[in-house]
Amino acid sequence: MSRTYNVAILGATGAVGTELLALLEERNFPLGKLKLLASERSAGKSVKFADRELTIEAVTESSFDDVDIVLASAGGSISKQWLPIAAKAGAISIDNSSAFRMHPDVPLIVPEVNPETVTQHNGIIANPNCTTILMAVAIYPLHQVQPIQRIVAATYQSASGAGARAMEEVKIQSQAILNGETAVPEVLPYPLAFNLFPHNSPMTENSYCEEEMKMVNETRKIFGDREIRISATCVRVPVLRAHSEAINLEFSHPFHPDKAREILAAAAGVRLVEDFSKNYFPMPIDASGKDDVLVGRIRQDISHPNGLELWLCGDQIRKGAALNAVQIAELLINKDLL
Repeated sequence: MSRTYNVAILGATGAVGTELLALLEERNFPLGKLKLLASERSAGKSVKFADRELTIEAVTESSFDDVDIVLASAGGSISKQWLPIAAKAGAISIDNSSAFRMHPDVPLIVPEVNPETVTQHNGIIANPNCTTILMAVAIYPLHQVQPIQRIVAATYQSASGAGARAMEEVKIQSQAILNGETAVPEVLPYPLAFNLFPHNSPMTENSYCEEEMKMVNETRKIFGDREIRISATCVRVPVLRAHSEAINLEFSHPFHPDKAREILAAAAGVRLVEDFSKNYFPMPIDASGKDDVLVGRIRQDISHPNGLELWLCGDQIRKGAALNAVQIAELLINKDLL
């Protein structure tokens, strides 16, 4: 590519912001100027990128002048405050928060699933929730062959979903417990080291938490199918940075596991990992730092003739957040939409 693009990272000091920087370098993104934006508290700090030092700037109304792409990962309230301003300045924002995901005029994109919707933006594109992205990449190839009628998901979500401070808290708590001390929660509501608990996002009126409803509503929007029945149970587990999901799929007629393996082995963004003889299937430790969603333990649901079950692991910070955002930016470039 001969043309370069000016990029701003909003929320550059967080776990996802750090990963965005790494990915821009790894993937040889056609960068012109790179601007790192954060709160006034972080302004003035320097961050190493490639062979240079970049200074973090406090975000202001003029921060988005001459910016082509904004990669935002600073939380919903920050996105609501600044991304409309970025859009007025002519930038296209790819937002990792939940602020705009269900807005009817904002495309919600997983590039392996619905890249065609990238043309429908009005200056803001939403990055889906991490659990939704990982599941969508793994099951959409099957949905294309035979439409899924029902999804039942159980997630095992790493500390990274709550940010870098939560990851550090798990390490501190683990050491405290090993020293015979009490694990004190500060970032998360309960101790996570050597423990697990249902996801602590706010409860909704139907007794599902917001994280679970994100999987329901976002999957329907991404697939463009409001009729899929979806139920999710989301759990936080003491893993640092890769989520796992147990997925049960129901079709209108049987879907042979061997056919599913054949499809997923050839699917973009998926790596088939399974050895039944060794009881070896995707694990968070193997998925951490990897781009692909690892899928395995594909089997017939013995309780339903039209049921299929699978297990997946994916890096929450990478494909579940930063990588998906960078891939959307690359999609904009490849379609000459900037």
